[in-house]
Amino acid sequence: MLKSLETSNALLALTRLGIGKTVQSIPHKFNWPAIQDLAVKHGLLAVVLDGIDCLKQLNRENDMYELPDRFMLLQWIGEVHQGLESFYESYKQAIGEMAAFYNAHGFKMMILKGYACSLDWPKPEHRPCGDIDIWLFGQFKEADAILAKEKGIKVNNSHHHHTVFNWRDFLVENHYDFINVYHHKSHSEFEKILKELGKDDSNRVEISAWSKEDNVGSEIVYLPSPNLHALFLLKHLTLHFSTGEISIRQMLDWAFFVEKHGKEVDWNWFEDVLEKFGMTTIYNIFNAICVEELGFDVKVFHQVQFEPGLKARVLNDILFPEFGEEEPVGLKRIAFKFRRWKANGWKHKLCYKESMWSAFWYGIWNHLLKPNSI
Repeated sequence: MLKSLETSNALLALTRLGIGKTVQSIPHKFNWPAIQDLAVKHGLLAVVLDGIDCLKQLNRENDMYELPDRFMLLQWIGEVHQGLESFYESYKQAIGEMAAFYNAHGFKMMILKGYACSLDWPKPEHRPCGDIDIWLFGQFKEADAILAKEKGIKVNNSHHHHTVFNWRDFLVENHYDFINVYHHKSHSEFEKILKELGKDDSNRVEISAWSKEDNVGSEIVYLPSPNLHALFLLKHLTLHFSTGEISIRQMLDWAFFVEKHGKEVDWNWFEDVLEKFGMTTIYNIFNAICVEELGFDVKVFHQVQFEPGLKARVLNDILFPEFGEEEPVGLKRIAFKFRRWKANGWKHKLCYKESMWSAFWYGIWNHLLKPNSI
């Protein structure tokens, strides 16, 4: 446990350095293999490398800090360049191509999560991205039909709140609901709020798109409005936290968003919604972690009130989740998910008003409607 604590403290210190925040105490020696492993798990490989660059600068003044050996550092740099920075460029190109396709057919494409979050980071290319999540302002059926007809792309309809297809090498989730309304009974009411906010098409940006002639052009893509982005991001955080685990990268998504767009959010309305759905306590704890562990200015957050013991438990679960191992297969997977669900009861209370058993039976019934979701 002591080694885990040392590793997590070092990771948080390097993360703060890497994103340009102040650090009160920096270790002089580091267990670099352990730090690298934890950085990968939390989506911080590039951010921690930025922190190492800061250590190099500090070493020019007093040579106090132990750095990774040259071989490890070169390998780390290569992974960031090839695995993240180059990937991000391809990721943006794919989004631009999709936007060109949809715009040409009269559909507006909003980007959720990955790319939308990355734009708030100091170095967008250092925010790991994976799937492409889109919202077509309710026109997913028409768009999927044209996609299948003109591109020959197979669309998977077996999921609860989005269809799935591949665009080049990228998995795309085409949302018809922002969240899974079959997960909890309260999600249907929450979804209505998100859908109403999702009508707003005022937040648009341009993105490069490659034409068939390989000439660079630009296409319009839409981003969530500040109120939608705030509510969707926090709900997404609580969903992952209550049922499994979240990463420090996800916490940074929230922190960077609030830092950049906090003045554009109607926080009184936002906090009323959270109170109605039982999310106030976890919201305050997440804000506190962003301030105390990640170094963000407390003034950018509308509320930061928390019980220290509970916050410490949440932070420990984020850094070292109890069920962080891979899910087994077959019947063992169902048993594993039940044990995890039962053990996560304390987290459920922080994120929902309805009871665990109400959510359990509601979820079981709706899993039967789409067995692939089990």
